[in-house]
Amino acid sequence: MPLILSDEQAMLRDSARDFLAEQSPVSQLRVLRDTADADGFSRTLWRRFSEMGFTGLMVPEMHGGLGLGCVEAGIVMDRIGHQLCASPLLASGLVAVTALRQAGNPGQQQHWLPLLGSGTAIATLAVDEGSKHKPWQFQTRAIPRGDGWCLEGAKTLVLDGHVADLLIVAASLGGDPDHTGLFLVSPLAAGVTVERTVMVDAHNAARVSLQDVQLSADAMLGSPESGASALAAALDVGRAAVASELMGLADEVFDRTVQYLKDRRQFGKQIGEFQALQHRAAHLYTELQISHAAVLKANQLLDTDIAGAAAAVAVAKARAGRTATLAVQEAVQMHGGMGMTDAFELGFFMKRARVLEALWGDSNFHIDAMARRQAY
Repeated sequence: MPLILSDEQAMLRDSARDFLAEQSPVSQLRVLRDTADADGFSRTLWRRFSEMGFTGLMVPEMHGGLGLGCVEAGIVMDRIGHQLCASPLLASGLVAVTALRQAGNPGQQQHWLPLLGSGTAIATLAVDEGSKHKPWQFQTRAIPRGDGWCLEGAKTLVLDGHVADLLIVAASLGGDPDHTGLFLVSPLAAGVTVERTVMVDAHNAARVSLQDVQLSADAMLGSPESGASALAAALDVGRAAVASELMGLADEVFDRTVQYLKDRRQFGKQIGEFQALQHRAAHLYTELQISHAAVLKANQLLDTDIAGAAAAVAVAKARAGRTATLAVQEAVQMHGGMGMTDAFELGFFMKRARVLEALWGDSNFHIDAMARRQAY
């Protein structure tokens, strides 16, 4: 499969670029941070996301969505990376929708997918429990009780959990860590406590506590047999989307840095004429192109064989994280002292890159996963 966009995908890229540049400039994130906005994102912008069809990108047409795939989602996430746009699209429109599509029964899909696709409801996946991503090591347990389940445990780094209408909670079944279940939980249910945590990049997450949460039998997403595979698929779609956002972020930082090298003058010439800076910029450019290819390949494989794309996703997430880290570090260095000031926007990009690099597994996590997959 060629690593290029189709004409329709290029049109989506251009549409998303123009829309986000006009409606969600980086300055909007500063406003959200400085005003301590209660939601942490613009509800007005979220409604416009819905009007553009972004909230329903991956929702099947039969449920009112566009029925597109991970390549198209990656295109939009790339442009979100350029603008540092704060929105629940990643958590709700991509990851939660994937979990519902992979494991939801017809009733669950018919109820939730139209709501998520229209942006009327927001859902999020609650999986991590510590400071590091360990997706198969759960302390949260789902204990059979009567005709239903009882949830006990706690989750951290639940993206946009403070505004979610639905939590998709991963838990071990009956205390067995080798058997995973996904459960549809209302944040308003008895025993559920949600605490907002504003991250260093001014985006949003939450801590979720689950104490003796009583659920009916139909609260399980799918079946005990489908939970683990659905969780793996949702995480891989999320990782590829994060990699796409990282690449958009890295491209924006690179473009700003190249422009600064052209504008800044020292010793009577543009600093971009200095060979040492040219070498560093050229190295970063090559890293960007290689990582873009890896991310696009991962998204293409997710669309054709979601269960067999794990290795490509690991490569994409690891490369995108390291490339974006290099981009923001080089940008700050080549901007000099100005790059360290809060009045300048580079710091926003650096903080966002740091959070995304760690989200759902940093580069070391995915390099280790690749090694284990190849029996090293």
